Amino acid sequence: MSSVATEDAEHNNSMELGSPPHVTSPPISESKQAGNTPPSRSDFLLSLSTKVDIATELVAKCSNGAQAVPDDEVKSFIKQLEGVIRSMADDLRDIPLSMESLSGEMIHVGLQINGQCDTDQNKLENASTPRMEMREGTSSVSESQRENKSGDMPPMANYLLGMYDGTQRNDRQSSNILPQLADTLQPAYQSFFCPLTKKIMDDPVTIESGLTYDREAIAEWFERSIDVSENIVCPVTRMDVKEAALSSNVALRNTIKEWKERNEATRIRIASSALSLATSEAMILDGIKELQFLSQSRRFNKEQMHTIGITGLLTQFLQHESMTVRCEALELLRVLAEDEDGKVIIARTRALTRTIKMMSSYSSPERHAAVSFLLELSKSELFLEKIGRTPGGILILITMKYNKDADPFAAERAEEALKNLEKLPKNIKCMAENGFVEPLLDHLIDGTEEVQTEMVSYLGEIVLEHDMKTYVAERASNALIKMVNGGSSVIRKEAFRALVQISSHPPNSKMLLDAGIVPIMIEEIFARRIQNEPLESKEEAAAILANILESDLDMEKIQVNKHGHTITSHYSIYNIVHLLKYSTQQELNVNIVKILLFLTKLPKPLATVVSVIKEIEVHQGIIEFLNSPMEELATVAAKMLIVLASHMGHTIAAGLCKIQGQPEGLVKNYDTDRMTERQAVSVNLIAKIPHQNAPLNLALLHQGTVPIILSRIQEILRGEVRATGSRYTGYYLEGLVGVLVRFTTSLFDQEILYMALSRNLTSVFTDLLVRTGGSSEVQRLAAVGLQNLSSQSARLSRPPADIKKSTKMSFFAKSVSGSQRDGRMTLLCCPTHRGVCSSSTTFCLLESRAAERLLGCLESESPEVVEAALSAIITLLDDGVDAEGSVRALSELGAVRSVLGVLKVHREEGVLQRALWLVERFLEKGGDKLSREVSHDKVLTTVLVSAFHRGDGNTKKMAENILRHLHRILNFSTNSFVM
Repeated sequence: MSSVATEDAEHNNSMELGSPPHVTSPPISESKQAGNTPPSRSDFLLSLSTKVDIATELVAKCSNGAQAVPDDEVKSFIKQLEGVIRSMADDLRDIPLSMESLSGEMIHVGLQINGQCDTDQNKLENASTPRMEMREGTSSVSESQRENKSGDMPPMANYLLGMYDGTQRNDRQSSNILPQLADTLQPAYQSFFCPLTKKIMDDPVTIESGLTYDREAIAEWFERSIDVSENIVCPVTRMDVKEAALSSNVALRNTIKEWKERNEATRIRIASSALSLATSEAMILDGIKELQFLSQSRRFNKEQMHTIGITGLLTQFLQHESMTVRCEALELLRVLAEDEDGKVIIARTRALTRTIKMMSSYSSPERHAAVSFLLELSKSELFLEKIGRTPGGILILITMKYNKDADPFAAERAEEALKNLEKLPKNIKCMAENGFVEPLLDHLIDGTEEVQTEMVSYLGEIVLEHDMKTYVAERASNALIKMVNGGSSVIRKEAFRALVQISSHPPNSKMLLDAGIVPIMIEEIFARRIQNEPLESKEEAAAILANILESDLDMEKIQVNKHGHTITSHYSIYNIVHLLKYSTQQELNVNIVKILLFLTKLPKPLATVVSVIKEIEVHQGIIEFLNSPMEELATVAAKMLIVLASHMGHTIAAGLCKIQGQPEGLVKNYDTDRMTERQAVSVNLIAKIPHQNAPLNLALLHQGTVPIILSRIQEILRGEVRATGSRYTGYYLEGLVGVLVRFTTSLFDQEILYMALSRNLTSVFTDLLVRTGGSSEVQRLAAVGLQNLSSQSARLSRPPADIKKSTKMSFFAKSVSGSQRDGRMTLLCCPTHRGVCSSSTTFCLLESRAAERLLGCLESESPEVVEAALSAIITLLDDGVDAEGSVRALSELGAVRSVLGVLKVHREEGVLQRALWLVERFLEKGGDKLSREVSHDKVLTTVLVSAFHRGDGNTKKMAENILRHLHRILNFSTNSFVM
């Protein structure tokens, strides 16, 4: 340490003067001497003697008159006495170098007077009143504590208080106050000093002249003398020395050694007193600096510090308000912790938690001191578990390690500490949990079987980030697959768990596939049997295979065995489906269904899956999974049935009706507070099963699902579904509307027809055209529902009859000939259906104003929505209606412009056919006015020519008819051709 070196240099300067090191002048005395003439010895003694007399007189007054003199006056005496003592202390501190021989005597005088005064003052102060207030990070000491810390020197504490009174120094350099006091109490004899170096000798030797020197110094003197001249002389006596023989002075060496031990013991006690008092930052720093120097000089000194409690006392300063104090205390603790005894003492304190807190400091010195101390602690097994168990310890070390560019010193120490902590397996797990998996992987790959088992179990427990999963896959895939393929039952189980987590990140699938994992998992699922082995491995093997298939790999090329079978071959699919039929484990069934779901993404495997499911008749088992209490199994089963619905929908519908609580359970069972994936998928399954399945529709109707569906739709549109379910809310709404649409395909049934009329489904679907919840699919489904309802309007519309005069007249009505008779009038009828219509009695699109909103849907960017809206509008011009009346009504709504606008944007075959069909009907039934409006559209001609050239049979035919109406093509009924 730099401060220790400075102290040592100052101490050596005193030795060079040839006088005992009683009191070394502090730096301030030197500055005073530089500017003023130093006082003579007699003047100095006279001044100091006068102050001693004054102090003695004041002490006598305090002792003799404490009972007669008023308390205020006694306190005044004491205050004056304290001032005199401080002045004496200043004099003693500023002793000129030329009068150092007097310092020891004067210090003893000061100690005696200070001690006597302290005794008198204690008589006046209340025993319950503390001598000083304790500040945060400092210590206050009572009289009994001072005696314990000072040993046989009761006045020492008071002298220290006087010496440091008013001192505000807070630098890292220590003063000579504490060494001064120690050297005074344990003075060195003149014979201890080497005449050459003026320093206390380490190895005294005697030469021929009889004088004693330090061996190294006199040997160097003799060498220089030989180089200069042939004669060798004694440095002091200048006598010729015939022989350069050095005789060890054992007695003096032992005496010096004993003195050094006594002196250092005294210095330790004085420094301990300074730390116990801790009245100022300067006192604390001087005490710590002194102890730092002594702890490095001899091992026994550290043992003494442990014994008298300094090691434990230092930990209190880790919370001091001064960062300098905290750093110096940590440095001293680091040195003391080099002994195992020191670590044992520190382990009983809160030093570790305070140190870890200091490691997060923004100050580099404090951070470096903390991590250096922690590094020393990490070398002991006693602290391995403590550091790992302390919150934030390992995390901060890892952070330091990864911030090497910002702080190389801290990064290096942190890395060494982490290496030490690896000795405890629990710490390795903690490191991995905090993002540092290298130690775990190193032990997993190269450790013994026992260590590998422990590491792989940790790897299965830890939740890894996606990037970390990729890193683990790169390093450990081969080792884990090897464990699965040939390890013990315990290690195989843990390796499976780890592989499940690694494979859950799709980018890792390629690495696992290249490592040969698929054949091993297939063997595990289909055939592998090990006695007494838990069945979880089969479940986890299926989970790993499902995770791999979830990626974008080419499934048709994934080999499953050496015979050339792939995962998409009939062999693999048959065995997977067959396993599903007989499995009773829900976790296994979840992953098997997932595997089948992924296989159905490709057309060829889809056909095979459907074929095998029909062959083995496993669909009923999948349907039964819908009632499983396991959320994930019920969800994947519903997804699988949705895929199968387009291939065997009626079979699935029949199976649903055979299960207790179904099919209504798929609609009714939902949590009103939270939308789940299971609820959304289940209701969509009902919506995807072929709509024309009357038994299923009637079952849903009879079980009271319609009110629930309508209520739930309104709750979603009003935003009453909680935000936690927003992820699935849109999909759930699509399912609800889809179920509602399926009723519109069974209106031939009187019960369903009555429900549709009473619930006014026309208004419901009309409202959904604009309030879609952000889903174009809801808009499309609403248009489909309106199309189905509108197709029944002609059948439901009744001829007009005489009723009482109504205040509400139909918007699209025309008057029948006649006049009012006897307060009665003739009803107005629908221009399309030639009868009395309304949304609640005939599902009429015109009366419900649904036609306007359907025309608005033609501006949608979704071709599916546009196609469905056109299909619904077509029902107003289809056979069985008054097409001319519909054309007039639609024309008033701007239908011609809307349909022509569709032709400008969309080129999809379904949209094109329906738009052209409507244009053709407009031309046929709309008269010359509409023909002129259509013919003026320049884009239409281009679309018609393109459709005529490239369209299919129906599209080409409609394009030809329109061109003929527009006189753009020869009309064979007339012999005219207009270009």
